[in-house]
Amino acid sequence: MTAQKLFLERVAEMIADVDGPVLELGLGNGRTFDHLREILPGREIFVFDRAVTAHPASIPDGDHMIIGEIRDTLAYCGPRVKRPAALVHCDLGTGDPTADLAKAAWLAPQISERTAPGGYVASGIALDMPGFEEMPRSADAELGRYWLYRKAA
Repeated sequence: MTAQKLFLERVAEMIADVDGPVLELGLGNGRTFDHLREILPGREIFVFDRAVTAHPASIPDGDHMIIGEIRDTLAYCGPRVKRPAALVHCDLGTGDPTADLAKAAWLAPQISERTAPGGYVASGIALDMPGFEEMPRSADAELGRYWLYRKAA
């Protein structure tokens, strides 16, 4: 958890000059969402998950919590989110290499479409996204656990 926290703090600094909201794919127990709203206080954060199981204090308001299958809700969130994202944080890995490859196949094009030029994608699964540069990972990002990509400006 400490590695993820430090990693996200570094990424928050990197998006300082990139306009747009943050998309958090996977609410889980809400710890990452809580940390993102703490380190990005002026940034709008939209959270996607198929069900809400977090403590009520760790759930975004109804305008920013998008419930349903992420494959579907991410594809059609444009009218609600309105702008491309400065940061997409994707914490949807299963730990199963085959399942993660299948997820990455539909997820990468959707994330690409929703990311602003110059925006970043922090992902717990490797993504193949043309037009994005894979960024070097710092010591804060556990090798093989987080990937960081930047969309060409």
